[in-house]
Amino acid sequence: MSLREQLCDYGRRAVELGLVIGTSGNLSMRQGDLVAVTPSGAALDRLTPEMCPIVNMAGMLVEGDLQPSSETPMHLAVYETTDAQAIVHTHSVFGTVVATTMTELPPVHYNALLLGGVVKVAEYATYGTPELAANVRAALEGKRAALMANHGGVTIGTTIEEAFEATRLLEWLCEVYVRGLSIGKPTILTDEQLAAVVERALNPPEFPRL
Repeated sequence: MSLREQLCDYGRRAVELGLVIGTSGNLSMRQGDLVAVTPSGAALDRLTPEMCPIVNMAGMLVEGDLQPSSETPMHLAVYETTDAQAIVHTHSVFGTVVATTMTELPPVHYNALLLGGVVKVAEYATYGTPELAANVRAALEGKRAALMANHGGVTIGTTIEEAFEATRLLEWLCEVYVRGLSIGKPTILTDEQLAAVVERALNPPEFPRL
C-alpha cells in the first residue's frame, strides 16, 4: 500500500473513532526526503490517494494538485529532529479538553510510559506558524506524543500504524484523567512506581513448565 493510500486509510479511521471533526486534523508519512501529507481543507474520510500532495523537506510541493495541510511546517519540523516516519495530529475531545486546561498530562496509568511518561502541552501559537512548529518540537523532545494548547494532540511513530495507536492511547489517557477529575483527585504514579514498571517489562517473570 502506497503512502498516500495509507493516509487515506488512517484518515478514515480517525474520523470513525471521533478523533477529528469536519476538516480538522492532518496526517503525514515520510519516505527519505519526501513527505506525503493530507491536503488543506479536506475531510479525512473523503480523501483519495491522488488528493494527498507530496512535499520535500524544504516544504516545496513536489507532486499533487492540492495544497498540503497548513500544519505541514509543524510536521516537517518534527521530522527534522526525531526518528518519526509518520505523524498524526487530531482534535480529539478529551485531548483538547486537557490541552485547554493543563500544562501537562500526568501519568495516571503506567501505559503513559509508551508515550514517554508525562505528556507536555506545547505553548499556544497560531496554527500553521513557525512558532507553533517550534513549540511542538520542544514538547515532543524525548516523547512520542504532545498536546497543543487550545488546539489538539500530535503523536509520532516509525510507521503510521504506530503513530495512530499512540494517538488512540493519548486520547484514552486524557479521558481517564478527565473522568477521574469528575469524581475525585486522580492518583499520579510516582517516578519510583514508573521505574518499577520499566524494570518489570525488562525482566518479566518466568513461569515454570509442567
